[in-house]
Amino acid sequence: MTKRLAFIGFGVVGQGLVEILRDKKEVLKREEEFDPEIVAISDLMKGSIYHPDGLDIDTAIKVLQETGNLENYPANSGLITGWDSLRTIRESNADTIIEVSYTDVKTGQPAIDHCKAAFESGKNVVMTNKGPVALAYKELNEMAQKHNVSWEFEGTVMSGTPALRMPIATLAGNEITEVRGILNGTTNFILTKMETDRMSYEEALRQAQELGYAEADPTSDVEGYDARYKIVILSNHVMKAPLTVEEVACKGITDLTIKDIEEAKAEGKRWKLIAKARTERGKVLASIGPEKVDLLDPLASISGATNAISYECDLLGTVTLSGAGAGKKETGFSLLIDLLTIHREKRP
Repeated sequence: MTKRLAFIGFGVVGQGLVEILRDKKEVLKREEEFDPEIVAISDLMKGSIYHPDGLDIDTAIKVLQETGNLENYPANSGLITGWDSLRTIRESNADTIIEVSYTDVKTGQPAIDHCKAAFESGKNVVMTNKGPVALAYKELNEMAQKHNVSWEFEGTVMSGTPALRMPIATLAGNEITEVRGILNGTTNFILTKMETDRMSYEEALRQAQELGYAEADPTSDVEGYDARYKIVILSNHVMKAPLTVEEVACKGITDLTIKDIEEAKAEGKRWKLIAKARTERGKVLASIGPEKVDLLDPLASISGATNAISYECDLLGTVTLSGAGAGKKETGFSLLIDLLTIHREKRP
């Protein structure tokens, strides 16, 4: 069974998925009967190409590397160039949209409109954009159900580490009363360096930027905003507890000093930026903030840029999952998880 895919956005994550699909082609075909065809790529900066019979992806990548513009793809019968993202979604013959465009996390756009256009066109969506899931979960989820299509977004919380699918698939039957985790690798790297190397916050941040863990403007990470979007997604999707971004109290790590780190160590504790959501009397309470975590806590041992999450279950107790929270291959893999989930569900 072949699935036709259209990429909206073609940056690091989209190219990461393409490389996985190319390198794993025979394994996926043999073990999963999954043999996808990429029919369209539309990127605001890199151009747009579409062919209903499929694109040669190696040629597309080579053209992009050599010229910077996908529309220099060799012209042939049936090739269409120049379509914008919405036209690609609505008019291409893709059945699944890979939404990996740049998105404003404050508005969720343009990815929210991309999702709506896809659902209205009867097309599935897989995505790694946090904004639309955190800001418009209820509306988009209802739209997808109404149009009988799939909407998958594993990569929005912990990249390819299955923070969303694992609890739903394997903790089914449990009531998850609390979720708490280290959901931002940048801040965890900084706090680890402050403790192990006695770096100041500023020194640790600078190293995180040099290694590519932190952006030139690290505000979203270090002030806790990135983790806030993720805990909203977890609350809505895993705990089935409606929560908005505005309802989450949020504090970052910028005020922490070496003195704070040393005091925590003397107490047998360790500072971590903790995201948590807990249901109490039918209401969910959520927050992001630095906490002194006891060294026996499973989250205390998570070091460097690694992420981790603990689920408090009524039947199983505390279950903790850790793994990569970012990366080209890792986030590309999250999209593969989503594609395989849709394929398995719809396979006769």
